[in-house]
Amino acid sequence: MDLRDLPSVDALAGELSAGVDLPRTLVVSIAREAVDEARDAVRSGSTADPASIAALRLRALSSARLRSVVNATGVLLHTNLGRAPIVDPPSPFFSNLEFDLESGERGKRANYLHVLIASTVGAEAALVVNNNAGALFLALAALAGRDGRVAVSRGELIEIGGSFRLPDLMAASGAHLVEVGTTNRTRVSDFIDAPGTIEAVLKVHPSNYRVEGFTEDVAFSKMAEIARELDAPFIADIGSGLLDQSTPWIEDGPPEWLAGEPAARQVLEQGADVVLFSGDKLLGGPQAGIAVGRRDLIGRMAKHPIARAVRINAATIASLTTTFEAYASGRAATIPFWVMATAPAEEIRRRTADVLRISGAAGSIVDGESPPGAGSVPGLTIPTPVLRLEGSDEHVWTALARHDPPVVASRRDGAAIVNLRSVDPDEDPIVTSALASL
Repeated sequence: MDLRDLPSVDALAGELSAGVDLPRTLVVSIAREAVDEARDAVRSGSTADPASIAALRLRALSSARLRSVVNATGVLLHTNLGRAPIVDPPSPFFSNLEFDLESGERGKRANYLHVLIASTVGAEAALVVNNNAGALFLALAALAGRDGRVAVSRGELIEIGGSFRLPDLMAASGAHLVEVGTTNRTRVSDFIDAPGTIEAVLKVHPSNYRVEGFTEDVAFSKMAEIARELDAPFIADIGSGLLDQSTPWIEDGPPEWLAGEPAARQVLEQGADVVLFSGDKLLGGPQAGIAVGRRDLIGRMAKHPIARAVRINAATIASLTTTFEAYASGRAATIPFWVMATAPAEEIRRRTADVLRISGAAGSIVDGESPPGAGSVPGLTIPTPVLRLEGSDEHVWTALARHDPPVVASRRDGAAIVNLRSVDPDEDPIVTSALASL
């Protein structure tokens, strides 16, 4: 290939634009990069096809564009697919985001939502920020302060997805980590005997792992006693966002897969001063970090400069309001996460059989399971019948993912698996179409 054989950037961009639905500026940019790469290859004595280079990059970029997908993995809170599915309320063009309609003066952002949350979980006050890491960061900065010493069990120095580590977050907040106990055993005396002054005690519920065997930890009620003895606030990060261990919205009571999962209401009742949890996990709402607890401590968090850096927008306030109003009015069973989690196995088996029959796909229905996901209740799953498809798992999975809209399945033991527990029944025709295309 000679340099004179390379297409111009405009010519290549024009050729590529016909097959993609992307802004022309992006197409031109990728075409320019592809031509430059091909030119460098020719100068070095090798060959390269700029059209092929550009096509591959455009395909990768197009697939990364945010779009709706069908979650057929069975993971109900799939972090990579957006965690909890939510039903967004209508968004007005303008809203009373920070406007008091009674006085005509500037109002407080999310004031109604904060009162609603506090009432729902039985707390004095509440505050919502952008995510749970932000809530913990703010709590450490506001309640322990710069150079404040925070005692945490060594067994709770967690790392979660994206290499987020608790010690790093604490260092960034300005607080100093005081490790107590050992990896597998921590006692009350370890906190009491911690050297120096302790400005706060922190308990972090393991959100994506379990420690079993020769173990011991300090219960929430005992942590509250420790905090009182040390005259320090007790911060409890329960992570997953279960509101009430009794799950009054589930007709038959708490399911087995929720066994041992701490809940905001009960942790407050056991003496925690501030409880932190996520909005997009077991709560079933949008991404948010929620802090509930003592009015004076929540007030200190709200007034800290970091609070503005991690505040939420109007769309999140509206969505989270819808979620908490469902709990407060006894309609939590209608929240999409709980609809999926409590669907009877017989109903899912019937839906799976219909999809298999109508699509004509080659496969069989076998016993499977559905993890709640997003690090919630690690190791526990919900029994679920699933569709095991015949053929190469890579080929079948890729074909389903390239369907429009994409159907994301899982892969296990060399086969692609379609699990309808995480699929809205209204999306069953989409799954059927994707299977038929195989």
